[in-house]
Amino acid sequence: MNGKPHRGLVRSEHRRVRSGEDFDIIIGLLGFWTLVLFVVTVWMEVTGQPALGWALGLLAMVLALYGLIRLRRRLPERTATRRK
Repeated sequence: MNGKPHRGLVRSEHRRVRSGEDFDIIIGLLGFWTLVLFVVTVWMEVTGQPALGWALGLLAMVLALYGLIRLRRRLPERTATRRK
């Protein structure tokens, strides 16, 4: 061997790092919509409108966010740099 890493190995490492970054993006979007659902649920409760559906949706979002954060911890840290 000439000391260069195998091309397939580099690609798989890059893919693993990208998957971690993709999870970060998904967690961010899910966190934003969880916050929106929280505000809507509180508003519905304060104004006396039916809020059970909103609260159940909020519960589902919080559980999904919790699961994604736990899954994200198993993936490698973000080490890739962005191309300019």
